[in-house]
Amino acid sequence: MSQSQNSPQPTDSAWALDVKDLRKSFGKTEIIRGINLAVRPGERVAVIGPNGAGKSTLFNLISGRLVPTSGEVHLHGARIDGKKPFEINRMGLSRSFQITNIFPKLSVFENLRVAALWSLGYRYTLFRRLDSLHDANERAEQLLHMVQLDGKRNVLAANLPYAEQRALEIGITIAGGAQVILLDEPTAGMSKSETSHFIDLIREVTVGKTLLTVEHDMGVVFGLADKIAVVVYGEVLAFDTPDAVRADARVQEAYLGSDVATAQAEGR
Repeated sequence: MSQSQNSPQPTDSAWALDVKDLRKSFGKTEIIRGINLAVRPGERVAVIGPNGAGKSTLFNLISGRLVPTSGEVHLHGARIDGKKPFEINRMGLSRSFQITNIFPKLSVFENLRVAALWSLGYRYTLFRRLDSLHDANERAEQLLHMVQLDGKRNVLAANLPYAEQRALEIGITIAGGAQVILLDEPTAGMSKSETSHFIDLIREVTVGKTLLTVEHDMGVVFGLADKIAVVVYGEVLAFDTPDAVRADARVQEAYLGSDVATAQAEGR
């Protein structure tokens, strides 16, 4: 189920993100099989499912890296399926990737400043020094503080530890002021302490924004999400609150299994 039938249903324009009967085939193989997913402004949704379920493909369809075979994607009421990624980004949706996507030969500060330029109205030019762009510099300083990298301002991005590179990518993702954020496995490869810190960081920097995240760590899922969408074989098996999903026998059978029992035992 996509929403409670007892609650008022928003109009199309009231949803932050509305995916309607989305399908994607590669040749004769159908990967996404009619996904419907409607997310309210400000909700935090974790997308989970077994490997090969179609989670990253779904993100690629929403963010414009892939074109759907059929179906529609609406961002704040505006249809975005078939648009290019940069067009979707300028309409207010930004995403990160499983593999860290930064400018390795630029400093941390320069990464954040470059990411903020377009949203501040700057376009391509060879005749303007970036140091003179006071609003861009101010925005980069704000982002530095938000992602807690103030002390790494002038460090080359390539020289940051892995967890700090991921934090920098979060900063780049939110730099343009997008209201809908997609994070693809943001805590993958992190230690338990790094993960705990990163969850707090994600909560802080996405306050007031709509968040969709693909995640395998059930501690992260149950600790961060307002709702969980369970994707199995390219379909949404369940979409509900963490407690409801945790108790869903179909979900336990299809994916969660012992992870749910472990999370329950640990009180997560």
